[in-house]
Parts: sequence; C-alpha cells; structure tokens
Amino acid sequence: MTSGSPHRRARAREAALARAVEDGLLGPSAPLVGLLDVDGVLAAVQALNEAFEGPAEVRHTFAAKACGLVPVLRLLAEAGMGCEVASPGELEQALAAGFTHDRLVFDSPAKTVGELEFALAHGIAINLDNFQEMARVDRLLAGREARGPIGLRVNPQVGSGAIGAMSTATATSKFGVALRDEGAVDAVIEAFAGRPWLNRLHAHVGSQGCPLPLIAQGVRAAYELAERINAELGRAQITGLDIGGGLPVNFGGEHDRPTYADYVAELRSAVPGLFDGRYALITEFGRSLLAKSGTIGSVVEYTKSAGGRRIAVTHAGAQVATRTVFMPDAWPLRVGVFDAAGRPKQGPAEVVDIAGPCCFAGDLTATGRELPAVEPGDVVALYDTGAYYFSSHFSYNSLPRPAVYGYRTDADGRVAFALVREAQSVRGVVEESGLAQADALVELGSGGAV
Repeated sequence: MTSGSPHRRARAREAALARAVEDGLLGPSAPLVGLLDVDGVLAAVQALNEAFEGPAEVRHTFAAKACGLVPVLRLLAEAGMGCEVASPGELEQALAAGFTHDRLVFDSPAKTVGELEFALAHGIAINLDNFQEMARVDRLLAGREARGPIGLRVNPQVGSGAIGAMSTATATSKFGVALRDEGAVDAVIEAFAGRPWLNRLHAHVGSQGCPLPLIAQGVRAAYELAERINAELGRAQITGLDIGGGLPVNFGGEHDRPTYADYVAELRSAVPGLFDGRYALITEFGRSLLAKSGTIGSVVEYTKSAGGRRIAVTHAGAQVATRTVFMPDAWPLRVGVFDAAGRPKQGPAEVVDIAGPCCFAGDLTATGRELPAVEPGDVVALYDTGAYYFSSHFSYNSLPRPAVYGYRTDADGRVAFALVREAQSVRGVVEESGLAQADALVELGSGGAV
C-alpha cells in the first residue's frame, strides 16, 4: 500500500475527526480545519523506498508545491526524502525545514539570474528548462566547474493524459526542450558535447490523469536519449536521470491504486536498463505521498432546498478545494458526513449538494451525492485532501486560511495532535490586503506622495 492499510487509515481518520470536535479544533468557533495523518505519510515514504530497492542509486525528492508547509517538509526531511522546489518561496521553505543544499532539486521554467546564481553557488541540483537558460549558466559559470548536478529538461512529446492541464509532455507543452521538433535532438546532443558540467536529463510526463504506460513512455524517451548522448560522446557524461513524479491518486475509493510497486513494474517492463545502476535516479513525487492522508473537516452551517435539491452549506469551498470546484469531473472528492459530536452518520441516504462559502453559484465541492441526511451543526469531511488542498489557498472573498493539524493514533485509537499551521485571523487577512498602505492612493491623488 502507498499510505498504509486502507482500514487503518479510515479508522484513524474517524478517530481524529471525533477528537478534533471534542477538543474544539473543529466546531462553531473553528468551522474549518485540515487534518493530516502522519503515520499515513510515513507509510507512503516507506512504500516508495521499498518499490525502488535495487542496484540503482535513487534520490526521492518531494515536490514542495504539493504541500509547502514547513512542518510537513520537516517530517519528510527526517524520513530521508529530498525536496524538489520550483520557486524562491519553495526553496526557502525547504531550507527552513532542514533540507541541505545537496538534497534539493531546483525546477522552474522561469528561473531568474539571481536564483541560478544562488543554486550554482550552493551546489543545488538544477534542471534547466531551455537553451536560453543554458546560455545564462554558461555565463555564470564562466568556465568554472559546477558544484552540483545540472540537467536539461526534455519534453518527450508522448501525448496527454485525461487532464490536459496536468499533462506536461504534449506537443506544445511549456516545459523543456521538445524532442520531436525538427533539429531538437541534435541540438541537445551538441549542448552536452560542449558542456562537461551538463550531466543529467530530466523528463516528466504529468501527474493526475496520466496512465502508467504513458509515464513510462516518457521515461523511456529520456533513457534512450541518455544512451545515445553517452554513446556519441564516447563517455558516460550523463550520470543521472530525473524521472519526475506523477503517480495518479485514486480519488474514488480508499485503496491506493496504482501503487509505487505498480509504477516500478511498468518502468521495468518499458525500460529494462533503467535500474541496472548505470544511472542515478531522481524522483519528484508529491500528490501520491500525501493526498490520501489528508482530510478537510467543515461544520455545516445551514441546509436548504432549491428546485427539489437538498443543499448543505459548509465552510469548505473554492478557497481550499479550488481544483475540485472549478474542474469537478477531473478532481472529484469523496465526502463523509458526521454528526455534531464527530461520529459517522447512519440512516437513509438523500441526494445533496455540498456547497462552500464563496459567493458564486459554482462553489460546490460535491454535486448530487447520496449521503446520510445532513443537518446544521453536522460535520462534512472531504477525503484525500492532503496534497495541494492545505497549502494552495485561493483568497476569493478574503476567506482566511484554516488551521492544519497533524495527528497520530495509537493501537487503542487515542489521538494526539500537533499544530502544523495556525488559522489565519481576519485581522491577518486585512493586514495582508495592504492595511499599512491604507492612505497610499488617497495621498497619491492629492499630491501627497513622493
């Protein structure tokens, strides 16, 4: 399993929700909360490591964009992970969490000169996105050897998965060097021939919605290109392959499907030489490590009917479940209903929409679901929300970010919580919106600004 026994996970989640209500972490004064199953996260890391066991050197990095919260990153650092970062903010979060420079991979299609200078000076692994960026590094190195690994991202152009926005190996993807464009492969070979410091290839096909065979095709394209480059140069210049992440998550049920073991089996079939130890492997998994260990709990504020449809109005909407609200077919979430004491509700099902607090009609996290009767004061839980939902807050209507707690349960079902992020106060929202500059535009209009 990827994140522990499904039965254990479900039982721990129920215990955590009940205890959160009992402790007042979720209730009238705190109507929205994020909960993260620490044991589930650690089980996912263990499953990832076990799946890749073999002669090849492997560095697993966590894609920080999936949950850029420092305590979560610290947990993963202590579990032996590296960290893939794609912005200055993610880089600083990773460093604050305790990742050393040699455990970082810096990806971004828009790295500035300053960001490249920092990475080069500290030996952080870099994946270059294009030839213009490569020319920048030429100038910055000025003939010096690089302190850390430097790779080139290539786009194998193997096609799209079910979610176009999550597919990064399409014909026109913004990422990497498009290998099937005329002259591209020759240009890549020439780039490596003239730069001994260029020693990795990076390919990433996409994430949610991409089937394993498609992901494996992309990895195979990078592997075959590495083999060709090393053969034509007559030396083993490429020593590492960054194969990205992208294991899809099963949002339709409790079980992990596919697993990391399934992914590795697909790679072994499609790219038999990948694991023989000639190349160090780097991975960048994110969603699959955390998603199924997360739960968003919300108090039901009101229930009503419209056009014969029951509607439960909650505090969890587009601000925390942005992708689900705007692309519900691509990002459906399972929903649980609990009573005011945090106990699972039973009884006959009714068809209900689960609505959020945002002021637009489409702010729905679930539509037409058959669920136990929902009443004001109940708790609605959105499952599988451990990745992106906690840390990618959408500030529509200036709604504050909710608190996030990690939890662990013992054999007797006792729950212990640790605060991961405090709830943002309404005062904090106001301060973030420019409170200190409240008079700036008035003064500008009156000629008072310099």
